Amino acid sequence: MKTAKRPSLGKTSLLAAAFGLLALLAQPAAAQERAKDLFGAKKLPTATAPQSFGFYSKGCFAGGVAIPLDGPTWEVMRPSRNRRWGHPAMIALIEKLSRDAVADGWPGLLIGDIAQPRGGPMTTGHASHQIGLDADMWLTPMPSRPLTMAQRENMSATLMVNEKTHLVKDALWTPAHTRLLKRAASYPEVERILVNPGIKKKLCDTVKGDRAWLRKIRPFWGHDYHFHMRIGCQPGSPNCKGQEATPADDGCGKPLAWWFTEEPWRPNKNPDAPKARDLMTMANLPKECQAVLDAPGPASAEAATYHGGGAPVATAAPEAAATADGAAGLPASTGAFTATPESGAPLPLPRPGN
Repeated sequence: MKTAKRPSLGKTSLLAAAFGLLALLAQPAAAQERAKDLFGAKKLPTATAPQSFGFYSKGCFAGGVAIPLDGPTWEVMRPSRNRRWGHPAMIALIEKLSRDAVADGWPGLLIGDIAQPRGGPMTTGHASHQIGLDADMWLTPMPSRPLTMAQRENMSATLMVNEKTHLVKDALWTPAHTRLLKRAASYPEVERILVNPGIKKKLCDTVKGDRAWLRKIRPFWGHDYHFHMRIGCQPGSPNCKGQEATPADDGCGKPLAWWFTEEPWRPNKNPDAPKARDLMTMANLPKECQAVLDAPGPASAEAATYHGGGAPVATAAPEAAATADGAAGLPASTGAFTATPESGAPLPLPRPGN
């Protein structure tokens, strides 16, 4: 009589099962939660003093305010994204730019993405815009008639650059575009303005007289429908990590010429690789960002909307009143976070994944 034997799993199968179990046990409970999902779920900012934590592409911010959807000299585009939030200094500057631009002959600003209510990695799109100090402005002028909400959600911005030659479409470019960029660069708070390389070249080829402001206009991939305005770390944000200064020259020399070679436009060798924002967990961000997520918010978006003429008001609960060190309910100690690379003038760097 034969005795039935259980089939052997074999050494390979046993090792695979053991390693699989160890991997599951080694994962912390929160490891599955991506930072972009946590920050993207927040509909309102913190009701605390304004502070930026970390770097433009790896951080968050507290005390954000919203720009109104409509103003006399601006309209917010893609309102459903809820990305009209920023550090109060940024929102005030956008409003100022819109007024100054109209005085310069620009019909009004169409405002693109600024930041999520508490910053952090965005659910889609940008790598930066995380600390409330970045904002996108369309290169399409504001129409004479108010846009409907449906138009704001679906209307396309104007593509200013020929995608094959990487040069500006001359039929679309006007002196008013140049004046708008010059005005934005004129503010001392603005450290750099990112544009498509073709737009930078157009400015280099056409601007006469004062060219000092051109040093702030930096070429970078994309930015052919809009320009990206970035301001520096603001007072009261000791844990904000700034960028290196732009070079002192006008930026119209060799670094710009590189953009009109084949190298920067080669196809991405690994187009399916996940973006940094898709991998970030809270462990990758400054430690203060957990407190930013947990902090109480204002009663409504209107309570944290900037209307100009002074400091914006975000109505906080009594227990969230600002403390002597500036950030209600948020740690004041120096943040310990993963180092991020310094990024100056765009030079021959690998094409980014996004």
